[in-house]
Amino acid sequence: MTAYDLDTLVDRTSMGSSKWTAMGEAARTADVDLERCRDTAGAPIAPFSVADLDLANAPEIIDALQGALARGLVLGYTVPTDHYLGAVTGWMRRRHGWDVDPDWIRVTPGVIPAFTWAIRELTAPGDGIIVQTPAYYPMYRSITSSGRRIVRNPLVESAGRFRLDLDELEQLAKDPSTTMLLLCSPHNPTGRVWERWELEEIARIVLENDLLLVSDEIHADLVQEGHEHLVAPTIDPRLAERTLVLTSPSKSFNLAGLGIANAIIPDPGLRARLTEARDDLGFDNPNVLGAVACEAAYTRAEPWLDAVNELVARNHRRVREIFAERLPAVRVCDLEGTYLQWIDLRALGLPHEELTRLHACEAMLYCDEGAVFGPEGEGFARLVIATPTPVLEAALDRLCSAYERALAERPGAQRRDAQKRSAMASSRAL
Repeated sequence: MTAYDLDTLVDRTSMGSSKWTAMGEAARTADVDLERCRDTAGAPIAPFSVADLDLANAPEIIDALQGALARGLVLGYTVPTDHYLGAVTGWMRRRHGWDVDPDWIRVTPGVIPAFTWAIRELTAPGDGIIVQTPAYYPMYRSITSSGRRIVRNPLVESAGRFRLDLDELEQLAKDPSTTMLLLCSPHNPTGRVWERWELEEIARIVLENDLLLVSDEIHADLVQEGHEHLVAPTIDPRLAERTLVLTSPSKSFNLAGLGIANAIIPDPGLRARLTEARDDLGFDNPNVLGAVACEAAYTRAEPWLDAVNELVARNHRRVREIFAERLPAVRVCDLEGTYLQWIDLRALGLPHEELTRLHACEAMLYCDEGAVFGPEGEGFARLVIATPTPVLEAALDRLCSAYERALAERPGAQRRDAQKRSAMASSRAL
Protein backbone atom coordinates (compact mmCIF):
# COMPACT_ATOMS: atom_id res chain seq x y z
CA MET A 1 0.00 0.00 0.00
CA THR A 2 1.18 3.52 -0.80
CA ALA A 3 2.39 5.38 2.29
CA TYR A 4 0.14 8.30 3.23
CA ASP A 5 0.62 10.94 5.88
CA LEU A 6 -2.23 10.35 8.30
CA ASP A 7 -0.11 11.42 11.29
CA THR A 8 -0.16 15.17 10.68
CA LEU A 9 -3.04 17.30 11.87
CA VAL A 10 -3.92 20.13 9.49
CA ASP A 11 -4.54 23.31 11.48
CA ARG A 12 -7.62 24.74 9.75
CA THR A 13 -8.02 27.78 12.00
CA SER A 14 -7.72 30.31 9.16
CA MET A 15 -9.20 28.19 6.36
CA GLY A 16 -12.87 29.00 6.98
CA SER A 17 -13.54 25.49 8.29
CA SER A 18 -17.07 25.23 9.70
CA LYS A 19 -16.12 23.15 12.71
CA TRP A 20 -12.92 25.01 13.54
CA THR A 21 -14.84 28.30 13.40
CA ALA A 22 -17.57 26.86 15.63
CA MET A 23 -14.91 25.59 18.05
CA GLY A 24 -13.42 29.07 18.27
CA GLU A 25 -16.81 30.61 19.00
CA ALA A 26 -17.55 27.99 21.67
CA ALA A 27 -14.14 28.57 23.26
CA ARG A 28 -14.69 32.32 23.44
CA THR A 29 -18.10 31.75 25.04
CA ALA A 30 -16.43 29.47 27.61
CA ASP A 31 -13.60 32.02 28.12
CA VAL A 32 -11.00 29.51 26.88
CA ASP A 33 -7.96 30.90 25.05
CA LEU A 34 -7.29 28.30 22.36
CA GLU A 35 -4.36 30.31 21.02
CA ARG A 36 -2.42 29.54 24.20
CA CYS A 37 -3.47 25.90 24.38
CA ARG A 38 -1.59 22.99 22.87
CA ASP A 39 -2.33 19.38 23.54
CA THR A 40 0.23 17.00 25.04
CA ALA A 41 1.36 16.02 21.53
CA GLY A 42 2.20 19.65 20.80
CA ALA A 43 -0.62 19.96 18.27
CA PRO A 44 -3.28 22.65 18.37
CA ILE A 45 -6.58 21.84 20.02
CA ALA A 46 -8.75 20.33 17.28
CA PRO A 47 -12.51 19.79 17.08
CA PHE A 48 -14.12 16.34 16.89
CA SER A 49 -17.55 17.44 15.74
CA VAL A 50 -18.55 17.96 12.09
CA ALA A 51 -17.85 14.89 9.94
CA ASP A 52 -14.99 16.06 7.82
CA LEU A 53 -11.31 15.35 8.40
CA ASP A 54 -8.38 17.46 9.55
CA LEU A 55 -6.05 15.37 7.38
CA ALA A 56 -4.39 16.21 4.08
CA ASN A 57 -6.44 15.06 1.12
CA ALA A 58 -5.40 12.07 -0.96
CA PRO A 59 -2.46 13.17 -3.16
CA GLU A 60 -4.07 11.43 -6.13
CA ILE A 61 -7.02 13.81 -5.88
CA ILE A 62 -4.84 16.89 -5.41
CA ASP A 63 -2.78 15.88 -8.46
CA ALA A 64 -5.95 15.46 -10.52
CA LEU A 65 -7.25 18.89 -9.52
CA GLN A 66 -3.93 20.62 -10.13
CA GLY A 67 -3.50 18.80 -13.43
CA ALA A 68 -6.96 19.75 -14.67
CA LEU A 69 -6.34 23.42 -13.84
CA ALA A 70 -2.89 23.35 -15.41
CA ARG A 71 -4.38 21.95 -18.63
CA GLY A 72 -6.74 24.92 -18.80
CA LEU A 73 -9.94 23.51 -17.31
CA VAL A 74 -12.59 26.20 -17.67
CA LEU A 75 -14.57 26.68 -14.46
CA GLY A 76 -17.92 27.09 -16.16
CA TYR A 77 -21.18 25.18 -16.33
CA THR A 78 -20.64 21.50 -16.88
CA VAL A 79 -22.45 18.18 -17.19
CA PRO A 80 -21.34 14.71 -16.08
CA THR A 81 -18.98 13.27 -18.67
CA ASP A 82 -18.83 9.65 -19.76
CA HIS A 83 -15.57 9.36 -17.80
CA TYR A 84 -17.26 10.67 -14.68
CA LEU A 85 -20.24 8.34 -15.00
CA GLY A 86 -17.89 5.44 -15.69
CA ALA A 87 -15.97 6.22 -12.51
CA VAL A 88 -19.16 6.20 -10.42
CA THR A 89 -20.56 3.01 -11.96
CA GLY A 90 -17.17 1.30 -11.74
CA TRP A 91 -16.87 2.18 -8.05
CA MET A 92 -20.35 0.89 -7.25
CA ARG A 93 -19.64 -2.36 -9.10
CA ARG A 94 -16.17 -2.94 -7.66
CA ARG A 95 -16.70 -1.72 -4.11
CA HIS A 96 -20.36 -2.63 -3.56
CA GLY A 97 -21.32 -5.27 -6.10
CA TRP A 98 -24.09 -3.20 -7.69
CA ASP A 99 -24.35 -2.82 -11.47
CA VAL A 100 -25.59 0.72 -12.04
CA ASP A 101 -26.74 1.98 -15.43
CA PRO A 102 -25.17 5.42 -16.05
CA ASP A 103 -28.61 6.73 -16.98
CA TRP A 104 -29.75 6.16 -13.39
CA ILE A 105 -27.32 8.76 -12.00
CA ARG A 106 -28.34 12.32 -11.23
CA VAL A 107 -25.67 14.61 -9.79
CA THR A 108 -26.62 16.88 -6.87
CA PRO A 109 -24.69 19.34 -4.66
CA GLY A 110 -24.82 16.98 -1.68
CA VAL A 111 -26.76 14.29 0.13
CA ILE A 112 -28.67 16.73 2.37
CA PRO A 113 -30.05 18.71 -0.61
CA ALA A 114 -30.89 15.38 -2.26
CA PHE A 115 -33.01 13.97 0.51
CA THR A 116 -34.73 17.33 0.97
CA TRP A 117 -35.41 17.37 -2.76
CA ALA A 118 -36.83 13.82 -2.64
CA ILE A 119 -39.04 14.56 0.38
CA ARG A 120 -40.54 17.65 -1.25
CA GLU A 121 -41.13 16.04 -4.63
CA LEU A 122 -42.28 12.55 -3.66
CA THR A 123 -44.40 13.21 -0.56
CA ALA A 124 -47.22 15.59 0.33
CA PRO A 125 -47.42 18.20 3.12
CA GLY A 126 -48.41 16.50 6.35
CA ASP A 127 -47.06 13.10 5.33
CA GLY A 128 -45.08 11.11 7.85
CA ILE A 129 -41.41 10.30 7.18
CA ILE A 130 -39.90 7.48 9.25
CA VAL A 131 -36.38 7.86 10.63
CA GLN A 132 -34.44 5.59 12.96
CA THR A 133 -33.44 7.65 15.98
CA PRO A 134 -31.08 8.94 17.26
CA ALA A 135 -30.68 10.31 13.76
CA TYR A 136 -28.37 12.47 11.69
CA TYR A 137 -29.87 15.81 12.68
CA PRO A 138 -30.18 17.44 9.20
CA MET A 139 -32.78 14.76 8.49
CA TYR A 140 -35.08 16.34 11.07
CA ARG A 141 -34.80 19.76 9.50
CA SER A 142 -35.33 18.44 5.96
CA ILE A 143 -38.58 16.83 7.10
CA THR A 144 -40.01 19.66 9.20
CA SER A 145 -38.94 22.49 6.88
CA SER A 146 -40.80 20.66 4.10
CA GLY A 147 -44.02 20.60 6.13
CA ARG A 148 -43.84 16.86 6.75
CA ARG A 149 -43.93 14.95 10.06
CA ILE A 150 -41.04 13.15 11.73
CA VAL A 151 -42.10 9.60 12.58
CA ARG A 152 -39.57 8.28 15.10
CA ASN A 153 -38.53 4.62 15.08
CA PRO A 154 -36.02 4.54 17.98
CA LEU A 155 -33.23 2.01 17.85
CA VAL A 156 -33.07 -0.50 20.67
CA GLU A 157 -29.91 -1.35 22.61
CA SER A 158 -29.27 -5.06 22.92
CA ALA A 159 -26.10 -6.54 24.44
CA GLY A 160 -24.25 -3.27 23.90
CA ARG A 161 -25.32 -2.96 20.28
CA PHE A 162 -28.04 -0.94 18.60
CA ARG A 163 -30.62 -2.77 16.54
CA LEU A 164 -33.71 -1.88 14.57
CA ASP A 165 -37.09 -2.12 16.25
CA LEU A 166 -38.68 -3.91 13.31
CA ASP A 167 -41.95 -4.63 15.07
CA GLU A 168 -42.51 -0.94 15.71
CA LEU A 169 -41.35 -0.07 12.18
CA GLU A 170 -44.00 -2.39 10.77
CA GLN A 171 -46.71 -0.75 12.87
CA LEU A 172 -45.60 2.75 11.90
CA ALA A 173 -45.52 1.81 8.21
CA LYS A 174 -49.18 0.72 8.30
CA ASP A 175 -50.36 4.31 8.77
CA PRO A 176 -51.48 5.41 5.28
CA SER A 177 -50.31 8.96 5.96
CA THR A 178 -46.75 7.68 6.43
CA THR A 179 -45.28 7.48 2.94
CA MET A 180 -41.48 7.37 3.15
CA LEU A 181 -38.63 5.76 5.09
CA LEU A 182 -35.47 7.85 5.27
CA LEU A 183 -32.83 5.21 5.98
CA CYS A 184 -29.28 6.02 7.12
CA SER A 185 -27.04 3.13 6.05
CA PRO A 186 -24.49 2.80 7.64
CA HIS A 187 -26.15 4.51 10.55
CA ASN A 188 -25.06 7.90 11.81
CA PRO A 189 -24.48 8.39 14.75
CA THR A 190 -24.43 4.83 16.15
CA GLY A 191 -22.01 3.35 13.60
CA ARG A 192 -24.19 0.32 12.82
CA VAL A 193 -23.82 -1.48 9.49
CA TRP A 194 -27.15 -3.15 8.83
CA GLU A 195 -27.00 -6.88 8.26
CA ARG A 196 -28.68 -8.64 5.35
CA TRP A 197 -31.54 -10.00 7.45
CA GLU A 198 -32.28 -6.52 8.81
CA LEU A 199 -32.38 -5.03 5.32
CA GLU A 200 -34.54 -7.92 4.10
CA GLU A 201 -37.06 -7.06 6.80
CA ILE A 202 -36.92 -3.38 5.86
CA ALA A 203 -37.49 -4.34 2.22
CA ARG A 204 -40.51 -6.46 3.14
CA ILE A 205 -42.05 -3.68 5.24
CA VAL A 206 -41.44 -1.07 2.54
CA LEU A 207 -42.97 -3.24 -0.17
CA GLU A 208 -45.96 -4.44 1.83
CA ASN A 209 -46.86 -0.91 2.92
CA ASP A 210 -46.17 0.93 -0.34
CA LEU A 211 -43.49 3.16 1.15
CA LEU A 212 -40.85 5.06 -0.74
CA LEU A 213 -37.29 4.43 0.42
CA VAL A 214 -34.58 7.09 0.45
CA SER A 215 -31.35 5.37 1.42
CA ASP A 216 -28.60 7.73 2.59
CA GLU A 217 -25.46 5.66 1.93
CA ILE A 218 -22.89 8.43 2.23
CA HIS A 219 -20.82 6.37 4.70
CA ALA A 220 -20.96 3.18 2.62
CA ASP A 221 -17.21 3.12 1.93
CA LEU A 222 -16.28 3.48 5.61
CA VAL A 223 -16.89 -0.05 6.88
CA GLN A 224 -14.74 -2.02 9.29
CA GLU A 225 -13.41 -5.54 8.83
CA GLY A 226 -15.99 -8.21 9.54
CA HIS A 227 -18.87 -6.09 8.26
CA GLU A 228 -20.29 -5.57 4.78
CA HIS A 229 -22.34 -2.68 3.47
CA LEU A 230 -25.22 -3.81 1.27
CA VAL A 231 -26.79 -1.33 -1.13
CA ALA A 232 -30.53 -1.26 -0.52
CA PRO A 233 -31.84 -2.27 -3.99
CA THR A 234 -29.55 -5.31 -4.07
CA ILE A 235 -31.61 -6.84 -1.24
CA ASP A 236 -34.77 -7.21 -3.32
CA PRO A 237 -35.03 -6.24 -7.01
CA ARG A 238 -38.56 -4.92 -6.41
CA LEU A 239 -37.08 -2.15 -4.24
CA ALA A 240 -35.59 -0.56 -7.37
CA GLU A 241 -39.07 0.68 -8.31
CA ARG A 242 -39.37 2.77 -5.14
CA THR A 243 -35.83 3.57 -3.99
CA LEU A 244 -33.47 6.52 -4.26
CA VAL A 245 -29.86 5.70 -3.25
CA LEU A 246 -27.72 8.68 -2.23
CA THR A 247 -23.94 8.41 -2.44
CA SER A 248 -21.01 10.80 -2.37
CA PRO A 249 -17.22 10.81 -2.08
CA SER A 250 -17.49 13.62 0.46
CA LYS A 251 -17.12 11.48 3.61
CA SER A 252 -14.94 8.73 2.17
CA PHE A 253 -12.44 11.10 0.57
CA ASN A 254 -13.00 14.30 2.58
CA LEU A 255 -14.47 16.32 -0.30
CA ALA A 256 -17.50 17.93 1.37
CA GLY A 257 -16.38 21.42 0.35
CA LEU A 258 -16.59 20.53 -3.34
CA GLY A 259 -20.33 19.93 -3.26
CA ILE A 260 -20.69 16.70 -5.24
CA ALA A 261 -23.05 13.76 -4.70
CA ASN A 262 -24.85 11.18 -6.80
CA ALA A 263 -28.47 10.16 -6.57
CA ILE A 264 -28.96 6.75 -8.15
CA ILE A 265 -32.57 6.23 -9.26
CA PRO A 266 -33.26 2.96 -11.10
CA ASP A 267 -36.98 3.55 -11.74
CA PRO A 268 -37.63 5.70 -14.86
CA GLY A 269 -40.83 7.25 -13.47
CA LEU A 270 -39.23 8.35 -10.21
CA ARG A 271 -36.16 9.48 -12.10
CA ALA A 272 -38.19 11.69 -14.46
CA ARG A 273 -40.06 13.34 -11.58
CA LEU A 274 -36.95 13.94 -9.56
CA THR A 275 -34.92 15.18 -12.53
CA GLU A 276 -37.54 17.79 -13.36
CA ALA A 277 -37.72 18.90 -9.71
CA ARG A 278 -33.94 19.06 -9.44
CA ASP A 279 -33.64 21.15 -12.58
CA ASP A 280 -36.36 23.51 -11.35
CA LEU A 281 -34.24 24.05 -8.21
CA GLY A 282 -31.26 24.96 -10.41
CA PHE A 283 -28.74 22.37 -9.28
CA ASP A 284 -28.54 20.32 -12.46
CA ASN A 285 -24.92 21.35 -13.17
CA PRO A 286 -22.29 19.63 -11.00
CA ASN A 287 -19.42 21.52 -9.43
CA VAL A 288 -16.75 21.19 -12.12
CA LEU A 289 -13.89 20.67 -9.65
CA GLY A 290 -16.07 18.37 -7.58
CA ALA A 291 -16.59 16.21 -10.65
CA VAL A 292 -12.82 16.05 -11.27
CA ALA A 293 -12.21 15.13 -7.62
CA CYS A 294 -14.95 12.48 -7.56
CA GLU A 295 -13.63 10.82 -10.70
CA ALA A 296 -10.08 10.81 -9.30
CA ALA A 297 -11.26 9.45 -5.95
CA TYR A 298 -13.08 6.53 -7.53
CA THR A 299 -10.36 5.65 -10.05
CA ARG A 300 -7.06 6.48 -8.30
CA ALA A 301 -7.41 7.04 -4.55
CA GLU A 302 -8.84 3.78 -3.20
CA PRO A 303 -5.57 2.95 -1.33
CA TRP A 304 -5.89 6.24 0.58
CA LEU A 305 -9.41 5.25 1.66
CA ASP A 306 -8.14 1.85 2.79
CA ALA A 307 -5.49 3.60 4.89
CA VAL A 308 -8.13 5.83 6.49
CA ASN A 309 -10.25 2.79 7.38
CA GLU A 310 -7.18 1.23 9.03
CA LEU A 311 -6.58 4.45 10.99
CA VAL A 312 -10.19 4.40 12.17
CA ALA A 313 -9.82 0.78 13.33
CA ARG A 314 -6.66 1.61 15.31
CA ASN A 315 -8.22 4.68 16.86
CA HIS A 316 -11.38 2.79 17.81
CA ARG A 317 -9.20 0.29 19.68
CA ARG A 318 -7.40 3.13 21.46
CA VAL A 319 -10.69 4.73 22.54
CA ARG A 320 -11.76 1.41 24.03
CA GLU A 321 -8.43 0.89 25.78
CA ILE A 322 -8.29 4.39 27.26
CA PHE A 323 -11.79 4.30 28.70
CA ALA A 324 -11.37 0.72 29.94
CA GLU A 325 -8.31 1.87 31.90
CA ARG A 326 -9.49 5.26 33.09
CA LEU A 327 -13.30 5.17 33.25
CA PRO A 328 -14.74 1.72 32.61
CA ALA A 329 -18.25 3.00 33.32
CA VAL A 330 -18.13 4.73 29.95
CA ARG A 331 -19.34 2.39 27.22
CA VAL A 332 -17.61 2.75 23.87
CA CYS A 333 -20.11 1.52 21.30
CA ASP A 334 -19.05 -0.92 18.60
CA LEU A 335 -17.93 0.89 15.46
CA GLU A 336 -18.99 -1.16 12.44
CA GLY A 337 -19.06 1.68 9.93
CA THR A 338 -18.42 5.44 9.57
CA TYR A 339 -15.56 7.18 11.40
CA LEU A 340 -17.95 8.48 14.05
CA GLN A 341 -17.47 7.05 17.54
CA TRP A 342 -20.67 6.91 19.60
CA ILE A 343 -19.91 6.95 23.33
CA ASP A 344 -22.38 6.23 26.12
CA LEU A 345 -21.72 8.49 29.13
CA ARG A 346 -24.93 7.83 31.04
CA ALA A 347 -23.34 5.65 33.72
CA LEU A 348 -21.33 8.66 34.90
CA GLY A 349 -24.57 10.12 36.23
CA LEU A 350 -23.74 13.62 34.95
CA PRO A 351 -26.59 15.68 33.51
CA HIS A 352 -26.50 16.80 29.89
CA GLU A 353 -25.72 20.41 30.81
CA GLU A 354 -22.76 19.35 32.96
CA LEU A 355 -21.37 17.10 30.23
CA THR A 356 -21.60 19.95 27.75
CA ARG A 357 -19.80 22.29 30.15
CA LEU A 358 -17.06 19.77 30.90
CA HIS A 359 -16.44 19.11 27.23
CA ALA A 360 -16.11 22.76 26.22
CA CYS A 361 -14.72 24.42 29.33
CA GLU A 362 -12.45 21.83 30.93
CA ALA A 363 -11.61 19.10 28.42
CA MET A 364 -11.50 21.47 25.45
CA LEU A 365 -13.04 18.64 23.49
CA TYR A 366 -15.45 20.02 20.93
CA CYS A 367 -17.62 17.08 19.88
CA ASP A 368 -21.24 16.63 18.90
CA GLU A 369 -23.33 16.27 22.04
CA GLY A 370 -25.65 13.31 21.77
CA ALA A 371 -28.79 15.35 22.37
CA VAL A 372 -28.45 17.07 18.97
CA PHE A 373 -29.37 13.72 17.40
CA GLY A 374 -32.65 13.71 19.29
CA PRO A 375 -33.75 12.91 22.84
CA GLU A 376 -32.65 9.29 22.30
CA GLY A 377 -29.06 10.58 22.13
CA GLU A 378 -29.03 12.41 25.45
CA GLY A 379 -26.14 11.21 27.60
CA PHE A 380 -24.07 10.21 24.58
CA ALA A 381 -21.36 11.99 22.59
CA ARG A 382 -20.18 11.57 19.00
CA LEU A 383 -16.51 12.00 18.12
CA VAL A 384 -14.84 12.02 14.70
CA ILE A 385 -11.94 9.60 15.20
CA ALA A 386 -10.32 9.70 11.75
CA THR A 387 -7.61 11.95 13.11
CA PRO A 388 -3.93 11.48 14.03
CA THR A 389 -3.79 9.00 16.90
CA PRO A 390 -1.69 11.23 19.24
CA VAL A 391 -4.22 14.05 18.80
CA LEU A 392 -7.05 11.69 19.73
CA GLU A 393 -5.14 10.29 22.71
CA ALA A 394 -4.41 13.77 24.04
CA ALA A 395 -8.06 14.77 23.71
CA LEU A 396 -9.23 11.64 25.52
CA ASP A 397 -6.71 12.28 28.31
CA ARG A 398 -8.18 15.76 28.82
CA LEU A 399 -11.69 14.30 28.67
CA CYS A 400 -11.08 11.53 31.21
CA SER A 401 -9.36 13.97 33.55
CA ALA A 402 -12.33 16.33 33.38
CA TYR A 403 -14.75 13.49 34.14
CA GLU A 404 -12.58 12.26 37.02
CA ARG A 405 -12.46 15.73 38.59
CA ALA A 406 -16.21 16.14 38.25
CA LEU A 407 -16.89 12.76 39.86
CA ALA A 408 -14.43 13.43 42.69
CA GLU A 409 -16.24 16.67 43.55
CA ARG A 410 -19.63 15.00 43.92
CA PRO A 411 -21.10 14.18 47.36
CA GLY A 412 -19.80 10.93 48.82
CA ALA A 413 -22.95 8.91 48.29
CA GLN A 414 -23.14 9.93 44.67
CA ARG A 415 -19.44 9.23 44.21
CA ARG A 416 -19.79 5.76 45.70
CA ASP A 417 -22.75 5.11 43.44
CA ALA A 418 -20.73 6.15 40.41
CA GLN A 419 -17.84 3.94 41.52
CA LYS A 420 -20.24 1.03 41.93
CA ARG A 421 -21.56 1.55 38.42
CA SER A 422 -17.98 1.80 37.15
CA ALA A 423 -17.05 -1.51 38.82
CA MET A 424 -20.14 -3.19 37.37
CA ALA A 425 -19.33 -1.84 33.93
CA SER A 426 -15.75 -3.06 34.09
CA SER A 427 -16.97 -6.58 34.81
CA ARG A 428 -19.01 -6.82 31.65
CA ALA A 429 -17.64 -7.32 28.17
CA LEU A 430 -17.38 -4.06 26.27
